[in-house]
Amino acid sequence: MSTLKEWLRKRGKAFSEKARAFGLPAPKEVLLIGVQGSGKSLTAKVVSSFRQIPLLRLDIGGLFRSGIGMSEENTRKALRAAETIAPCILWLDEIEKGLAGFQSSKVSDAGTTARVFSTIVTWLQEKGKPVFVVATANDISQLPPKLLRIGRFDEIFFVDLPTAEERKEIFSIHIRKIRRNPENYNLEKLIEMSDEFSGAEIEQVIVSGLYDAFYENRELIQEDLERAIKETMPLSQAMREQIQSLREGAKGRARFASKLT
Repeated sequence: MSTLKEWLRKRGKAFSEKARAFGLPAPKEVLLIGVQGSGKSLTAKVVSSFRQIPLLRLDIGGLFRSGIGMSEENTRKALRAAETIAPCILWLDEIEKGLAGFQSSKVSDAGTTARVFSTIVTWLQEKGKPVFVVATANDISQLPPKLLRIGRFDEIFFVDLPTAEERKEIFSIHIRKIRRNPENYNLEKLIEMSDEFSGAEIEQVIVSGLYDAFYENRELIQEDLERAIKETMPLSQAMREQIQSLREGAKGRARFASKLT
């Protein structure tokens, strides 16, 4: 995700008082949309680690309660809590699920979803505390149009399945994570075999191969990883039409997180 990482790096210093004195506004929000398992949620965690500030996860679906006005009050309390802890990262995970049915909410839930949505949108627009929002969504078509209008988010990125070069990097990271040397494996072959695999699926390939090696009381070898790839049905095959639809929907609405996509 070189484009996304470059965007985040440039804004990393913009949280400082020096940036305020320079006249630079603090970064506010970024929306990450795209394929499941491609690293959207991990990005929120990385931003928190990089900035060394707390990461808060807001489950929008968990805000809803049956009592009149309780959902809206829960929303206001959660947002006030984030402002109290600021500076922090507020991660809105899978927001399309929490706001599902927004268009018909006035009929289905007496307008509760619409009011919760309005509370969140107003806060995003007017918040004065240094709370950087990282929102993630799998399907942009399920998001309310008001949430996607120009200026609502600092930027919207589409996170696609990793390119060949990115898959090489992902394999290397996870092989080193299990205390092995990536140079001991034929990464080019693994990259070729794992075309259209997500980062999460590549991680599971490593784990699966490690299980086989441990069960047979031997070291992890190339064949373990190749076998795990062959036995994996990637999401790109099981949901090919849906993923293509996500890509088409992102065109003209979002920047691609990877330069090589």
